[in-house]
Amino acid sequence: MSTRREWLEVGLSTKPADHTTTEEILTSLYARHGRPRPEFIRVPSPRAAVPYLEGLPTHDDLRSWLGDRRSPGRFPLAGDIAAELSHLRSALEADYTEPPGDRPPLKRPKGKPWPVLPPEQALESGLPFHEVLTQGVRNALFRSLAGLYLPVRAALGRLPVGWYGHQDGYWIGHVDAIRRTVTPHLGHEREFIEWSALTRSAGWWWPGESRCVLVDRPVVLRTEPVPGAWHDEVRLVHIEYADGWSVSGS
Repeated sequence: MSTRREWLEVGLSTKPADHTTTEEILTSLYARHGRPRPEFIRVPSPRAAVPYLEGLPTHDDLRSWLGDRRSPGRFPLAGDIAAELSHLRSALEADYTEPPGDRPPLKRPKGKPWPVLPPEQALESGLPFHEVLTQGVRNALFRSLAGLYLPVRAALGRLPVGWYGHQDGYWIGHVDAIRRTVTPHLGHEREFIEWSALTRSAGWWWPGESRCVLVDRPVVLRTEPVPGAWHDEVRLVHIEYADGWSVSGS
């Protein structure tokens, strides 16, 4: 699918991050959650970001706010952003209406997942179009993009809550495919356009209360096709950043 390929190319980009656009969108995001424009700290690689991440919340920290071990003070901004994004994605999912098919719908046994099928076979079998897009766009993009950022995370160890910028496009690509084929006018168009633009412009980023760390994109990114994949999926061979820090795939 051309939409999947387009967002995969965004995730594979080695063009410099558009920090001006990224800062404008993040400033708007901060304002929406009652925070002033942060100090933006630009670094050439995720490794170079580590010294600036001390004190930022981890996933465990955010979970503690939802249980009995609630920390003192204001809920962290990263948690506010994560909650907003979760709400947006749920609302976008709720906007979807399955289009009428030209074949009898495939029956799914109760309690069983949909079968995973090649795209042509999925359409021929009557698999719901939403599931075709889920398998062919969201899941395929996630496998490729997670295959890029997970090795980098593993090389750095424990990190606070942050976002992967251009490598976060799996859900954006999925909604974009729905928008282009089924639902041209989304109920949350403005928010989706904002997150789309942020994904196209940014590298990795970590939001703190008064400062936000922005990572530039890699200068070298080599991948190879995943053998036997039904879609144009890739896996990491080598990624390198402007300061020379690099990670190779397994």
